[in-house]
Amino acid sequence: MKRLPDLQQLKQQLVQHYLWLRQYGCNDSHSGNASFRWHDEVWVTPSGCCADTLTVDDLVRCQLDGIKEEGASLDAALHIEVYRENPATRAVFHSHGPYAVAMTLNGESFEPVDFEGQYYFPTVPVVKIPYQDYVEKSPKAVANELKTHKVMVVCGHGLYAGAESINQAYKWICSLELSAKTAWLAQQI
Repeated sequence: MKRLPDLQQLKQQLVQHYLWLRQYGCNDSHSGNASFRWHDEVWVTPSGCCADTLTVDDLVRCQLDGIKEEGASLDAALHIEVYRENPATRAVFHSHGPYAVAMTLNGESFEPVDFEGQYYFPTVPVVKIPYQDYVEKSPKAVANELKTHKVMVVCGHGLYAGAESINQAYKWICSLELSAKTAWLAQQI
């Protein structure tokens, strides 16, 4: 029988995967965010945290009912809404992958040209939210798209993935960024 990870293990996984997003160029030192659901709690990266120095003790606990502890990511309400609207989701990742952001600045859905991208997500929805309305409108918009898609993009801002595990959400973010990079390189030929 497979043993499920405990809370401390999940925290360590989240910190490690968030650091990898930085190390592999999907985020700068202080961008993006990530979370996991633990029963009725949502553990999220803190606002403005540095991926290079983040520790498990820095993660901020929020509640599915919307209560957020001080210091939670600006996107904490978005993460909570994704979990509310998508009960099977156990992890949410947000990155600023430069290729995916660049390839979707036109506001149109992104269709990967590579095999893996087509296999995992043949169409990636892109939603336009005026920057000044992002905090207010992004929770519903992102949660709605993640009901039927593994990944989505907020135009000019970044990528979001929801999955049943931390590793899976990380995989979707990385796969989308690589598909966008491949598409960008193909355009250069």
